[in-house]
Amino acid sequence: MSDSEHPPSLALPLNGGGDSKTDVLVIAGPTASGKSALALALAQRLRGTLINADSMQLYRELAVLSARPTPGEMALVPHRLFGRLPAAEPCSAGRWRELALDAIAATRAEGRLPILVGGTGLYLEALMRGIADLPAVPEEIRRRLQAQMKGEGGLAALYEELGARDPVAAARIEPTDRQRILRALELYEATGKPLSAWQAEAEQGPPPDLAFQACLLMPPRAALYAACDRRFAHMVETGALEEVRGLLALGLDPALPAMKAIGVAELGGYLAGKTTLDEAVAAGQQATRRYAKRQFTWFRHRLPEALRIETDPLAPGFADEQFLERFFRKFFSKICR
Repeated sequence: MSDSEHPPSLALPLNGGGDSKTDVLVIAGPTASGKSALALALAQRLRGTLINADSMQLYRELAVLSARPTPGEMALVPHRLFGRLPAAEPCSAGRWRELALDAIAATRAEGRLPILVGGTGLYLEALMRGIADLPAVPEEIRRRLQAQMKGEGGLAALYEELGARDPVAAARIEPTDRQRILRALELYEATGKPLSAWQAEAEQGPPPDLAFQACLLMPPRAALYAACDRRFAHMVETGALEEVRGLLALGLDPALPAMKAIGVAELGGYLAGKTTLDEAVAAGQQATRRYAKRQFTWFRHRLPEALRIETDPLAPGFADEQFLERFFRKFFSKICR
């Protein structure tokens, strides 16, 4: 559809033109909820640029397992921060925030609408609400905690210690998330101040020149889980095994974020001869559903201001012209009132 064919309402500034802030659309939601399809359709209609807000789609070695847009899809509109980093390079919420602000500025300079799309809630929260300016941690503390993790009790003992020292942070961190558990304990050891207290201060506040307009895709649970199962099976059919084989061949630290992408451990077990392919696929599907459930809960509580869309991403007509017309009416009536 050409610019001249856009519905008249789409020519209006999203914030009504009442101030000098630049609008940034945010399309968020759990994995397999249809974010990418909706964001791409919106970008084509609104002359937008898609900016990645998914922690795994950042890594260039994870095109299949992260469900990164295909080359054909990326040719339709500009995309930024997709496959931006090597798997060997970890990325924090603070680092992504800097990358995203640069991408938004570049998109604005091109006269296009920035559209953030992704399901990494911590990244979006860091950008939209601010992030604590955390101090550096001495290397001695980092080495000591890493050695402790490899000793008696392992990660479980460290997680229990975190629960005693910073129960708020522990409640937000999965017991198996080594990187975040270590980071929280490192900070406490170095400063005597819990990570949750640092985060509450949010010394880097929301960008003063940006107005975020958020849409949250929250399909019915049964539909979401069916979409998760279907997508993981499709990944295996379209190159996920080869991708995992290549990633494991790099010999990277298993604690790196990219190595913890859903599917790496599950399909790696099959490649090592520890499971059958059917078992590996079932395990990957289950891990995806569990992740979607955690995202669902997180977004429900942490993004209450967003417009919620509860449509089944597998239903006929999802993100087609009629769907978009209904979306525009609902979205614009919400943010322009």
